Amino acid sequence: MAKQNVAEQFVDILVRAGVRRLYGVVGDSLNPVVDAIRRTPSLDWIQVRHEETAAFAAGAEAQITGGLAACAGSCGPGNLHLINGLYDAHRSMAPVLALASHIPSSEIGLGYFQETHPDQLFRECSHYSELISNPKQMPRLLHTAIQHAVGRGGVSVVALPGDIASQPAPEKAVETALVTSRPTVRPGDAEIDALVRMIDAADRVTLFCGSGTAGAHPEVMQFAERIKSPVGHALRGKEWIQYDNPYDVGMSGLLGYGAAYEATHECDLLILLGTDFPYNAFLPDDVKIVQVDVRPERLGRRSLLDLAVWGDVRETLRCVIPRVRAKTDRRFLDKMLKKHADALEGVVKAYTRKVEKHVPVHPEYVASVIDELADDDAVFTVDTGMCNVWAARYLSPNGRRRITGSFSHGSMANALPQAIGAQFTDRNRQVVSLSGDGGFSMLMGDFLTLVQYDLPVKVIVFNNSSLGMVELEMLVSGLPSYGTTNKNPDFAAIARAAGAYGVRVEKPKHLTSALKDAFKHKGPALVDVVTDPNALSIPPKISADMVTGFALSASKIVLDGGVGRMLQMARSNLRNVPRL
Repeated sequence: MAKQNVAEQFVDILVRAGVRRLYGVVGDSLNPVVDAIRRTPSLDWIQVRHEETAAFAAGAEAQITGGLAACAGSCGPGNLHLINGLYDAHRSMAPVLALASHIPSSEIGLGYFQETHPDQLFRECSHYSELISNPKQMPRLLHTAIQHAVGRGGVSVVALPGDIASQPAPEKAVETALVTSRPTVRPGDAEIDALVRMIDAADRVTLFCGSGTAGAHPEVMQFAERIKSPVGHALRGKEWIQYDNPYDVGMSGLLGYGAAYEATHECDLLILLGTDFPYNAFLPDDVKIVQVDVRPERLGRRSLLDLAVWGDVRETLRCVIPRVRAKTDRRFLDKMLKKHADALEGVVKAYTRKVEKHVPVHPEYVASVIDELADDDAVFTVDTGMCNVWAARYLSPNGRRRITGSFSHGSMANALPQAIGAQFTDRNRQVVSLSGDGGFSMLMGDFLTLVQYDLPVKVIVFNNSSLGMVELEMLVSGLPSYGTTNKNPDFAAIARAAGAYGVRVEKPKHLTSALKDAFKHKGPALVDVVTDPNALSIPPKISADMVTGFALSASKIVLDGGVGRMLQMARSNLRNVPRL
């Protein structure tokens, strides 16, 4: 039997770690690994058109499955293209192993063709980034990289010169156990005692939830009921906490809506659950604040805390709920619920008048129709920019749907690549990419990946021929918009030319039928919707400087966006609230 080489050993370890796909673009330094994959039935090589797509796809797969995913880039420029997607995966705590193949080991440090130093370049966007310079480092170095990615939640990078990959592997080492899941973390008794005392002493408590509440929905609802607390959320907490939530008061931040801002500022105790919410300008500085997070480095870096609790949200609440005294006074909760419903009622009206006749099409209307027609277990990937606004305000989570985007890194062009990774996890699950025209055109080449693999992703392009969020930022700063206009082709025609289903929508009356047809189509489909470039959004609370900026730049702009079915939920939550 032929002796195993380093590349074959590398591939075997990935398979043992649960990796099923390696996304990338082939190149000479990667050839030994790609050839090993060719001969490994349990691991597929997914050929994309750009390595940035490979990293985004791997990050999305890891977020959807919760398991380790992998991507690869050839030496120099090839693996450099991975960096943006890896930053996104790392900041999203997605366990991703990146293979950065390298120039011949004898040439490192000598200015060789395509030379970079990937073990150094990726350190800021990874928990672990190391170079394999000797076959004897395998498999321990790869094991260590996997443990970092899975155990700490984020990216590990292994740089492997092509000549090392072709060399014989050392004699088969003892197969050590690999970490495939993370443990739960329970806070100490002292922190639990202190948290219980603070809750019991407070009259008005508000919960503000982030992505760390994943898997803790029942506990958060039980806790909110026990202490009569309104529940707000950050964007990354939306999919985990908004559904089946009779205490919901919306979202705070730049994309916010409803009464979350008021609820966090009018309480006397704010509890931050599993959120690293970055916009401290939207957080209060005159109330007591407790933060619960499994990542201790995040405790207190946004707000001055009165108590820091290191632990999983679910485990922490399981400890606290039986011990905290049940509250009976609902006045603060009911007040916030009514404020929330009133806030939603006001902004919805602007987008319920003649929307079916408005040309160009309201993007809010597009998002609301997508929400109505999409499957109950659909995966939505959302481009950064105005698509984030429409997703935040219109997509309705239900415990089965998933919503992913570049919510922490804020990269353009993430939605289509993430849809690729999401769809590979389950070809029978509906995956919908909400793409801006700017983001879609940036990595448009990987629409061909959908065609090549016949991935049934549905790409909805919100085509307003502009970089809408950048335009909004300019307006806020009192600047005229400049350099934000796109001259776009007919994206649907491009889709058809590529061999996919494509349809262009210019009038609202054609939207529903176009989306239904696209969703029914068995393969990849693109719906190019020409949307209103003047549909902008603004946070529920703004500063005087921001208002001045708008006044300088525009005399009449629609500032508020609707919120779709969330209004219905808010109304239903008011049924048991006395008139205030």
